[in-house]
Amino acid sequence: MSQQKKYTLAIILITSLFFFWGFIHNLDPILIPHLRNAFSLTTLQASLVDSSVFIAYFLLAIPAGLIMKKYGYKTGILIGLILFAIGCFLFVPAANTISYPFFLGALFIVACGLTILETAANPYITVLGDPSKATQRLNFAQSFNGLAAFIAPIIGGNYILSEEPLSTDKIAALSEQAKIAYIQAETSAVKGPYMILGIIILIVACVFFFTKLPDIKDSETDQKKGFFHALKHKNVSSAVIAQFFYVGAQVSVLSFIVMYATEIAHVTPSNAKYYAGVAGLAFMIGRFVGTFLMRYISPAKLLSIFAASAILLTVVVIYGSGVMTLYAMIGIAFFMSIMFPTIFAFGVEGIGSDTKSASSLIIMAIVGGAIIPPVLGLISDTTGNLQLGYYVVLICFAVVLLFALRNKQTKVEVKDSVH
Repeated sequence: MSQQKKYTLAIILITSLFFFWGFIHNLDPILIPHLRNAFSLTTLQASLVDSSVFIAYFLLAIPAGLIMKKYGYKTGILIGLILFAIGCFLFVPAANTISYPFFLGALFIVACGLTILETAANPYITVLGDPSKATQRLNFAQSFNGLAAFIAPIIGGNYILSEEPLSTDKIAALSEQAKIAYIQAETSAVKGPYMILGIIILIVACVFFFTKLPDIKDSETDQKKGFFHALKHKNVSSAVIAQFFYVGAQVSVLSFIVMYATEIAHVTPSNAKYYAGVAGLAFMIGRFVGTFLMRYISPAKLLSIFAASAILLTVVVIYGSGVMTLYAMIGIAFFMSIMFPTIFAFGVEGIGSDTKSASSLIIMAIVGGAIIPPVLGLISDTTGNLQLGYYVVLICFAVVLLFALRNKQTKVEVKDSVH
């Protein structure tokens, strides 16, 4: 009974991390149009917000895995939280110096912390408790990531977005002194929210430090295995590819929704944040609904249904017009909700001591969020049509659908994991 209570506390604390990194990620849809306006950026330049975040997953995932293999999950979580907080605090000097590269650097430090947190928390939640319920448990924890996706754009929009931002032409017409004053005012708006978040994260780090958690370390024999040994498992290598494209699609959909709402559906910036919030709500509901449906439908089959639905709705986003396209975008958020945790669960299933290495490799694939959005931005800037950029998203969901069908055909035993 005491062991079960120990697992319950650990699961609660780890689940809180899913909320916090979901919150910081879902401030990006607000940050992108805000910085784009303040610094008069192109769509491609604005997409570097996502690139600076998700390139960290490529660079830090393997070091994060090595930290956990040697020191365990708890140490990895503490290091991740500290970097997370430091990155948040760096938004203050970034705003004071009105430097876009400084903002990108602060985001990179935040993302370094998130990389370590996700590399630790995703596999940790699967090994805490009944192994047969690992997929269901991970989807449930990820649901709180969805809750953050609902809350963050609304809170961030209220504190960061300007009610009446100046157009690029009006900014260009300002005197140099007035332009600097305007940019200073716009960039200063981000200081408060990120400072508060940084303080909260430090408090969470203290809670983890003083809480005794069950830790699972590899034996010395397992630690001597090559890091890429996990790729010998077919489910790991295919999950790495699928996760790359899925994260690229997710970031493209959620990060550009405010920009899409204003440019394509002609919604005011102050109202666009609410569509981002509703998309986050749909994402959260999709996680809870998906977790429930996995009691009756195998994860592979459900993933294929959700991926096919996302593809159809992406067609509407590309060819539709008006507010209908925003409803389609919200629908995509619902259907992509289960993709990350389900792909992850397939990737680490039944691989024993290779789990931590596999986790790092799958988290490393999140670099798709750094590469795919700039491709969307480049297509949009080149064609002068933001909607055409979403062909990239269409391709990404097609890859996820193929992954789901492959796992269904190869009969990967995941169905038992949700009962």
